[in-house]
Amino acid sequence: MGSVQFEFVRRLVYDRTAIVLEPNKEYLVQARLGPIARDVGIATVEALVGELRRAPFGAMHARVVEAMTTNETSFFRDLGPFEALKNVVIPDLIRRRADTRRLAIWSAASSSGQEIFSIAMTLRETFPELAAGWRLTLLATDFCNEMVERARSGVFNQLEVNRGLPAPLLVKYFKRRGADWEIREDLRRMIEFRQLNLNDGWLIPDKLDVVFMRNVLIYFDVETKRRILSRLPRVMKPDGVLFLGAAETTLGIDPGFQPVEIGRSICYRLRDAHTTAAT
Repeated sequence: MGSVQFEFVRRLVYDRTAIVLEPNKEYLVQARLGPIARDVGIATVEALVGELRRAPFGAMHARVVEAMTTNETSFFRDLGPFEALKNVVIPDLIRRRADTRRLAIWSAASSSGQEIFSIAMTLRETFPELAAGWRLTLLATDFCNEMVERARSGVFNQLEVNRGLPAPLLVKYFKRRGADWEIREDLRRMIEFRQLNLNDGWLIPDKLDVVFMRNVLIYFDVETKRRILSRLPRVMKPDGVLFLGAAETTLGIDPGFQPVEIGRSICYRLRDAHTTAAT
């Protein structure tokens, strides 16, 4: 792939998602766009990019952008944040929210849904009291509409359920669907699935108690990270909790967050709750 074609794809992805496609990633473009080229009957990825360059933005451009986004995920990925949620964060929030009896959790960049379903199973297993008299909002969003629809279906193949999902939870919350596994309908009904681009405006109906925004900021440049983090106080409760990926941090990017160590996990709280509550 020539530099002109690669630069077009890099700019297209950045303009639409703010994701930075690093230099020397031509092999990734070939691997992700090859299936699209074959599907639409175009001989090469280079020819596909040539068609895109000559046409205004349309459905094929959107398909290419979605193909270039990373959708790596697994059930209970990294485990530490789910242990922190179970042992400290949710018990603390249940005490703090005893009067309103409302909790709202957002899984941003949720990919095919393993993260939000892991959260839902954690709540069902450990906090059955939330099912009685509490208003529980679980929101899962992703840039890629195909991933949103996959998550909404709640269907996973054998390899996916083998990655991180304990066998007792598989037996309890899933049923066979041919060669695949389908999560119980009552868990799917707990969750609102929605397409959302973190680089665009956010329509978040409830102030959030917990945000999982893990393993997504690493794909953005510093200015985009700063812009996304600066939006969070407007949608979070002043005492809300933010989980990032293990390779991500707010340090040196947004001073409004304070890291807090919980077990084997680091989460982030708003540094000045009074100022945040007033904004």
